[in-house]
Amino acid sequence: MEQVVIIGAGPAGYTAALYAARANLSPLVLVGRVPGGQLSLTSDIENFPGFPEGLGGMELVDRMKVQAERFGPVVRYEEATAVDFSPVAHRVITDTEVYTTRTLILCTGSTSRRLNVAGEDRFFGHGVSTCATCDGAFYRDRRVIVVGGGDSALEEGIFLTRFAHHVRIVHRRDVLRASRIMQHRAMENPRIEFVWNTVIEEVLGDERTGVTGARVKNLVTGTETVLDADGLFIAIGHIPSTELFKGKLALDEQGYIVTDRRQHTSVPGVFAGGDVQDHVFRQAITAAGTGCAAAMEAEKCIARGE
Repeated sequence: MEQVVIIGAGPAGYTAALYAARANLSPLVLVGRVPGGQLSLTSDIENFPGFPEGLGGMELVDRMKVQAERFGPVVRYEEATAVDFSPVAHRVITDTEVYTTRTLILCTGSTSRRLNVAGEDRFFGHGVSTCATCDGAFYRDRRVIVVGGGDSALEEGIFLTRFAHHVRIVHRRDVLRASRIMQHRAMENPRIEFVWNTVIEEVLGDERTGVTGARVKNLVTGTETVLDADGLFIAIGHIPSTELFKGKLALDEQGYIVTDRRQHTSVPGVFAGGDVQDHVFRQAITAAGTGCAAAMEAEKCIARGE
């Protein structure tokens, strides 16, 4: 029987592995097929403490992995396909093995909703982004497009006005879903322009300079035009990776794992950290913090013999 099994290997997962390994719990880390999660898709990170020159997302993930592995966790590139929670021990079924464990830490993350249009994948990380906090500073005195109509989209747009001289918010309807106060702030901002009843048809750019604009379509008139831009930010929501846990753990109305302030889930001995339980901040540094807390709580759970 394992002492600790960690599902996921982004900032939360590797931080949990580091703390659990240093506590001599020999954690088993199930990386899955895509190491690093959302962080691995970020080209440049300048807001993670301790790296004043910045570094790439995958480089940061690799550094976390190397640091955790100094203390001896078992890292396996297996995909968890099912879980079974019980008062005696928890089971994790992967595509190749079945593991039994006293405690379980869930760090499966979330994925950003995508537009699924031409050019989006080609320029992702090269002008297309899902995180203004991560990438906004690269667009100082430039033009950007934000796609969406909820609070997240307006928050992204307002944040980007700190850097960009012109922000277009493209929304498929003529009414925003955002709260009244966010609508007021955005509409009063002289750097923000709204493009109503419009969808992105294609992200435009070239290999040298990245994104140069987007081909858009007005849903009322059917007219297609090109909006010039140096960057495009997608803010149409996130999908928590909680399919395995539906009906087995308490989830909120958006599908995120419900945790208390000490990262406990609704099942004793099961903890969660990172974006899978955080739809507010979604930052590498906050994910790492919750991974740390989850590992420390798992250690206490084991020490108490629970």
